[in-house]
Amino acid sequence: MERIDQLPSLPRRPPESHKGTFGRVLLVAGSRGMSGAAVLCGLGALRGGAGLVTVAAPKLVWPIVAGYEPSYLTVPLPDDAEGQLDPSAIPVVIELMEKNTACGLGPGLGQSETVSRLVSEALQRSTVPLVLDADGLNALAKQRSLLNWVRGTRPLIFTPHPGEFGRLVGKTTGEVQSRRQELAFDFARRHDLILVLKGNQTVVTDGRRLYVNRTGNPGLATGGTGDVLTGLVTAFLAQGLEPFAAAQLGVYVHGLAGDLAAGEVGPVALIATDLVRFLPAAIETLSPRE
Repeated sequence: MERIDQLPSLPRRPPESHKGTFGRVLLVAGSRGMSGAAVLCGLGALRGGAGLVTVAAPKLVWPIVAGYEPSYLTVPLPDDAEGQLDPSAIPVVIELMEKNTACGLGPGLGQSETVSRLVSEALQRSTVPLVLDADGLNALAKQRSLLNWVRGTRPLIFTPHPGEFGRLVGKTTGEVQSRRQELAFDFARRHDLILVLKGNQTVVTDGRRLYVNRTGNPGLATGGTGDVLTGLVTAFLAQGLEPFAAAQLGVYVHGLAGDLAAGEVGPVALIATDLVRFLPAAIETLSPRE
């Protein structure tokens, strides 16, 4: 195990850059009652510097998502009577994935059978770098055998909290918390992916390297902050960072933005949109870029 302490740098931005230079991000998120997950993902990706961001959400919540922020593109996906994805959305999402540089999938999608099928299809049929979070991981936990044969097919970054990771490895949250680094490292090594185990001192590992993040505070323990992280990591991945570096830099910037936000509003009052507001300042602390 190689322990990593040094942070990677963001890609340089040469004067002749255009929006295509910094990648196209697709985010598949949201459902009835969870439109905020899609919005926060999109904001995280925009602030992370992706050239183009598209948020695909069920038709029911699409007007909310589209109306919140004009800087990302949106796609309404076929949905069912419950405001969750309809099976006919699956081929639409797979086609969209192939048109983008990186994809984030899962936040706020719900735990329907359609989401399980979407995760299965996305893992089997697409080769686009993928960040899987939240309900995407919950869907995968119901079909863990997929991990045995999608190994190494494309860059994969999983961003579970301890409960979600416990479902992936068949352990309780308490067991996960007592062996965070060991379990994360072993899982990433066995499945040839990047594992971001969120929480106090978030662990990032690819089964060879391991980084323990030191930014962040208890104010981040509020709904929506993980959605911001999904968008942020996907944006860094789309800009061409090596997957481990994208995840490492994402959790560092995310935590630092949380620290800056807590310095203004305090950790008790901090909400996810405060985190988004401080992402630019957190990013500006990194190495100067041309």
